[in-house]
Parts: sequence; structure tokens; C-alpha cells
Amino acid sequence: MDHLIVTVFAPDKPGQVEQIAACVADHGGNWLESRMTHMAGQFAGILKIGVPAESHDGLRSALQALSADGIRVQFAEGGVETSAAWKPINMELVGADRPGIVRDVTRLLTEQGVNVERLVTNVEPAPMSSEPLFRAHALLGLPLTLSLDVLQRCLETLADDLMVELTLKADEQV
Repeated sequence: MDHLIVTVFAPDKPGQVEQIAACVADHGGNWLESRMTHMAGQFAGILKIGVPAESHDGLRSALQALSADGIRVQFAEGGVETSAAWKPINMELVGADRPGIVRDVTRLLTEQGVNVERLVTNVEPAPMSSEPLFRAHALLGLPLTLSLDVLQRCLETLADDLMVELTLKADEQV
């Protein structure tokens, strides 16, 4: 089995996931993993498909043909996943919204060698004031050589500068 990593995006409407799934199934593919979302009237997703080598080219062509229905696709060949040399950490951040929060946090994480495995963000009205409130939930890959305490201290300094609440905890589910 070959693996295809496919990103899809289109104006959102019912039936798009079914069209993609039918295309995969019609070419003997196996839908292995996906992350899909609706945002600002758009549908976007990334999926990992297992496909027999002899069906690889046909599936790629069929997925590209979905552009006739407004579904655009891009491909990346599936790489070999290495065994984890990191420990999973959950991070939650809440604070007044302002430009640059994601940049500042991810810069510090990169400087510490931390990988962002998953990141979900949104802005919503604060309960009392209705001021924009930024929320981020992330799964981080903490290098085995970096202690959670060291990362916590680095992030606390940044959180004070950004005036946000930031919590880290080990991920028990991974």
C-alpha cells in the first residue's frame, strides 16, 4: 500500500466529504486519518489515504477531477513516520485577543525545539465584557531532552508579557 496525504478545500456545501470518500473507495483506497473543518464559508481538510500501488495514479487523477465540482486538492507523498523522540504535552492559552499571539508563542516553542503537533484556535466574546477573547488548544511534542518545568518557566515569562493565561500538562491519551 502506498500512502497519499491529500489536502482539500472548497466553498462549503453538503456532500463534499461523500464525494471525496466515494472517489477513494472507487479506487480501492482506504481512508486512514483525516482532519476536516468548516470556517468562514469554506471547507478544508487533510487526509491520509492508503492506496494499492496499481491504483495510485488513478486515484490521484480522480481526486484532481473533483475540481469540476469546486473541490481543489493538493498532494504530498506519505513519508515514513519515525518513532516518537518526544513526549506529548497539552497546552491551553486564554487571553485578550491581539495580533501576534500565535507568532510569539510558536517562536518560543521553536526556540526550545518543541513541535506543534496540533493547534486549534478561535476568538470569541469574553463572558462579561464581550471583548474579543483568544483561545488556543495545542498538542505539543516536547523533546525528551527538555523538561516540562523548563518549558513552563519560559512560557510563563511570555504569558506575563502577553497578559494571557497559559497551562501545560502531560497528555495521558497519547
